[in-house]
Amino acid sequence: MSDNIMGQFQKERERLNEIVMKYAGLEMKRFWSLDGQVYRDGAIPVKYKELLGLTTSLVLRCDDCVKYHIGRCFDENVTSEELEEALAIALIVGGSITIPHLRRAFEAWDQLQKQRE
Repeated sequence: MSDNIMGQFQKERERLNEIVMKYAGLEMKRFWSLDGQVYRDGAIPVKYKELLGLTTSLVLRCDDCVKYHIGRCFDENVTSEELEEALAIALIVGGSITIPHLRRAFEAWDQLQKQRE
């Protein structure tokens, strides 16, 4: 596994998004915009919206989405304890099939924590 999982992920995500936007029509661009808008601060603070995004992504077993939300949770100063509780909920809802994704989520989180130190 790479020493910089999150850095490589972000770089590849940006590269691929540029290609998508090169070909995207209005409907696709609207979806991209809506995706960004729902995570803005509102009645529910951004930090908790990112935890919601993380738990649903884990249940849906989308590793790219999990990595994205792990990074956003880190940016929003989610604590390791908050993250663990959110991922525990995802595990209960999603069942044991989510365990491989849970492992990768904690690996990414651990890497971010080490970078912070």
